[in-house]
Formats: sequence, structure tokens, C-alpha cells
Amino acid sequence: RHGWLRLTPAYSVKIVEELFAERDEMLRVFDPFCGTATTGLSAAYHGHEAVTTDINPFLVWLGRVKTARYSRSALEATRDACMRALELVKQKHIDPAPAPPIHKIERWWSGPALLFLRRLRAAIDAATDPTSSARSLLLVAFCRSLITLSNAAFNHQSMSFKSQDQAALPLGRDLGETFAADVAFVLQGAAENPDGACEVLLGDARSPADAVTGRFDRVVTSPPYANRMSYIRELRPYMYWLGFLVNGRDAGEMDWSAIGGTWGIATSRLIDWRRNDDRVENAHLERALVHIAHEANQSGRILANYIAKYFDDMWAHIKGLPSVLARGAE
Repeated sequence: RHGWLRLTPAYSVKIVEELFAERDEMLRVFDPFCGTATTGLSAAYHGHEAVTTDINPFLVWLGRVKTARYSRSALEATRDACMRALELVKQKHIDPAPAPPIHKIERWWSGPALLFLRRLRAAIDAATDPTSSARSLLLVAFCRSLITLSNAAFNHQSMSFKSQDQAALPLGRDLGETFAADVAFVLQGAAENPDGACEVLLGDARSPADAVTGRFDRVVTSPPYANRMSYIRELRPYMYWLGFLVNGRDAGEMDWSAIGGTWGIATSRLIDWRRNDDRVENAHLERALVHIAHEANQSGRILANYIAKYFDDMWAHIKGLPSVLARGAE
């Protein structure tokens, strides 16, 4: 299930798997930065009890879908719902869902692909109950398809789009078959139920005790990076299509609330941001911030503020961890 949304690098899974393979006894594992639930899912596959948190509600939803257990009847119901949804699309017996309010959406999808996705999004809702596992699994497959059919490339640091000439080329595939293949891929992963359990919670890593209960034996996580890369950037298409975002300002607000991400309004707020008294104290950091903020450096002040905020946020996280750890925790 790790690769359901193509956002989990293979090396990340390998590192996490090695960390759990070295211990035989059952552990209570905490991942305060859930992301795509790599750690929680790996811990559950190794028979451990995992709890993971994230500040992004889309990632919490995805994590819950990825780490859930699915019965054979639930998988069959999902296959049946997929066939019903595709039939509704094929016969055009359903009104297309509204196009998501993505800026310059025509760059993302060609006209035929966008219309197909709009019909498919409406058909999934018509073919499934709102709280059913079938809807959740079909929506994961839908997220895979919308990237497959897009003109966007996420395989490098700065997202790019195909040129107009490239985007105008025929898709060369049956769109329904693309979705059916993604459903089959998701169901193959869903059939492999973990022995352990994983709970995915909405929470802020700067205050772990506010989100979780009990004590943990091990913390395994991939924390945010200090590189000003927006953590909403690659998730935008999924979040718009599934209703977790409705405009660009919401994306900026979410980046501002997270650790290590700035985009849109979050970047502009950094200009006036000031450190408070409860902050990390380190002479090397202070000297570096002074050098970075020097007036000779372009955007030096905003970059210095970003780095200071990152370290202060991570310091709050680290200070909060001991309150949820068992004696001798790793």
C-alpha cells in the first residue's frame, strides 16, 4: 500500500522496514509527522501498535484508508462499485461534478481528460455510500488516475507542465481502463491486511500530548525539511478534487500552520514574523541568522525568519516528545 499515491520513495520504505525488522518484541510506535503513513503502515505490518499524527486533514484521511483492514466482501463491493461508476461515465448517465477551483486548470488536464475526471468523480459518489470503504478505496484510485492523466510532472524539485504541443497530443489510452487499472492496483494492496494496528489522528507535532494518549516505546519519523518546500505543493490536485481545499488562500494558511513549509500567504507573513521568548538558544544558529539576514543578501531577512521559525517549531516538538515517551524509549 505504500505506493498508492506515488508519493513514497522506495528508499523511505526500506529504511523504515529495516528499523522494525531489527526488533522482535511488540512495540508501541509513534510517528508525529504522518505524511503518507509509511511508518504507521510498516509498523502495523510488523505486528506493532502504531499511532501517527498529521496537521493536514487530507493526509489523515489517506493514512486511515491506507492502514485500515479490509474484508474480502469489502474488496468485492469496491470492484462492483467501480464497474457501476464506469458504466455511468460510459453511458453519460450522470452530470459531471464541478471542476475543482485550481488556478489555470487547463494546464493540468486536457479537455477530454478533465471532463472524464469530472464525470468519474460524480459517478463514484453515485455508486457508493458516503462512509463506505468502497468510496474511500475508489477515491484513492481516482487520485492516482488524475495524476496519470495530468500534464504535470512531479519528478523534480520544481513542478512543471508539458508544453501546449505535448498537452494537445492524443492521450492514446482508454480513460476508463486507466481508472480500472488503478482500482486493481489499490485493491491488490488493500487485500494485504497488516497484523498490527495503526491509529491516524489529526494533531500538531508541536504539542504531541494534546493529540495522543499513553506512552510510546519508539519514535520513528521523517520530519519536515528546512528547505522552504511547500508540503501542500504536491498534494494540491488531490486536495482540491476531494474537497480538502477550496482556494489558494486555504493552501497558504495550511502551509503557515505546518512546520517547514511556506507558500502563498505563509511566505508574506514571514516578513513580519518575530521569534518569541520560548525559542531554541544556540550561538551557532544566532550567528548564521545574522549573516543570512544581512542587507546584502537578496531576500535575506525572510530566509532568516524562515530558518528561525523552522528551528523554533522543531524545538517545540522536541520539548513536547518526552511527555509521551515510556522509560527507555528510543
